[in-house]
Amino acid sequence: LDLVDDAQSWEETVDLAKKLETAGVSILNTGIGWHEARIPTIVTSVPRGAFSWVTAKLRPEVSVPVVASNRINTPEVAEEIIASGQADLVSMARPLLSDPYFVTKAAENRADEINTCIACNQACLDHTFQNKRASCMINPRAGHETSLILLPTRSTKRIAVVGAGPAGLAAATELSGRGHDVELFEALPEVGGQFRLAMAIPGKEEFSETIRYYSRRMEINGVTLHLGTRVTADELLGFDEVVVATGVEPRIPSMPGIEHPTVVNYQDVIRHGANVGRRVAVMGAGGIGFDVSEFLLHEPHESVEHWMERWGITDPALERGGLGTKIKAPPRREVFLLQRKNTEIGKGLGKTSGWVHRTTLKDSGVEMIKGVTYDRIDDDGLHITIATGKNTAESRVLAVDTIVLCTGQESVRDLIAPLEAAGKPVHVIGGADIAAELDAKRAIKQATELAARL
Repeated sequence: LDLVDDAQSWEETVDLAKKLETAGVSILNTGIGWHEARIPTIVTSVPRGAFSWVTAKLRPEVSVPVVASNRINTPEVAEEIIASGQADLVSMARPLLSDPYFVTKAAENRADEINTCIACNQACLDHTFQNKRASCMINPRAGHETSLILLPTRSTKRIAVVGAGPAGLAAATELSGRGHDVELFEALPEVGGQFRLAMAIPGKEEFSETIRYYSRRMEINGVTLHLGTRVTADELLGFDEVVVATGVEPRIPSMPGIEHPTVVNYQDVIRHGANVGRRVAVMGAGGIGFDVSEFLLHEPHESVEHWMERWGITDPALERGGLGTKIKAPPRREVFLLQRKNTEIGKGLGKTSGWVHRTTLKDSGVEMIKGVTYDRIDDDGLHITIATGKNTAESRVLAVDTIVLCTGQESVRDLIAPLEAAGKPVHVIGGADIAAELDAKRAIKQATELAARL
């Protein structure tokens, strides 16, 4: 399935498959799309097993086994595809980076212990296209197996981990896996941190799998959880080591009108369900700004059929390469996505996924404005100045119902000073260490490297 213009017809595809079989080929793998295709085929917003219908269509035409591929990341998805007769086998690549013991765990009925690939591409394909070593965001040992080694500890320590976001979860999991006595403190009633926010974004539901994986590993390893607990420095003095993974909080910019009732931050919207009007200005076009925009525009848990319609994927017997016409649903809201820098909006997003996010928002009618200076907020809306040239600008008032702040983060570091003053060994990781543009890849790797050292 080429998913590009001037592609093979379905008849040509079937003819090629039959000729390959005649020539002695004993198995047919499937490839979905070209790198040049403007349709996503493997990123996290692609539904699981979204292209198994293609192998199901080809399978009756040949007598050799046919292999399904693309976004097959759990034993259950694989089993369903094979049991339903859509394919004879499935192929996986990234899921074996995220968990090299995938097959063993599946065979031993331990699927709940699999570190499921969430199709983020951040450390595998994005690294490949930057000529870096391929690894995995949620398994930083991938590609580093001989240098990042987690051996059983020779001296068990009592270790406190404060904060149950990606960094804290990774630290608690790997430290306890080495044999340390670990207690994990989290102020909220549930673990997950920023991943808990991410999994609420349409197309990022897979992030819940990482929370599930860490929770199961910690249960097996005997980590003591203290949820809904805002621990104090004094309460941590009895531990041998303290890992501070307290994450970040939204940064509130200083500008006239920032206290206006139309203003909310991204956590208010995603975590707390703040009421958001029909016309919305999103201040900040980093990863969080894109996520908030998608949250406001689309429903979660999109079906394969609706996803295919939205991207214009059709039966290749009807259109060459399966490339049809996009069917765009009316957007739920009118959204303005604003950026201070006068550079391409979304430039900092992933190499292999950023274009998908930009296209999704453009298809939903989002107006993206760069080179913005935020002047003030009042009852008329958000007053901005837009750079139109080297020395020219224009003023504009966005008459919106809601203004969502995605204007960066600040590290939560309240525990560090009193712990250091008490002479307690403190290790700061994740957003508590570096708040600039949230980076789960760095946070999880940092936590894993720390766990290997302690």
